[in-house]
Amino acid sequence: MKFCQCCGMPMEGANYGKEKDGTLSEDYCEYCYADGEFTAQCTMDEMIEQCVPFCVEADPTITEEQARASMKAYFPTLKRWALK
Repeated sequence: MKFCQCCGMPMEGANYGKEKDGTLSEDYCEYCYADGEFTAQCTMDEMIEQCVPFCVEADPTITEEQARASMKAYFPTLKRWALK
């Protein structure tokens, strides 16, 4: 399974972002990427804060703090946030 290289969301056929020419992005979801650009100009920490509620909703057995810590470890491995 592929994951959005910005927010970490699982990528499924209908939720791929689009390039300027209308082709599907292989790396980013529709919420993070449209018309060849990121939909939000934010830092990695700001993206994590946007994602925390969705993670807790998807897995109610974790706390916001656990979700945040998990994403702080995972996000630097994603293409948009990779530490070079």
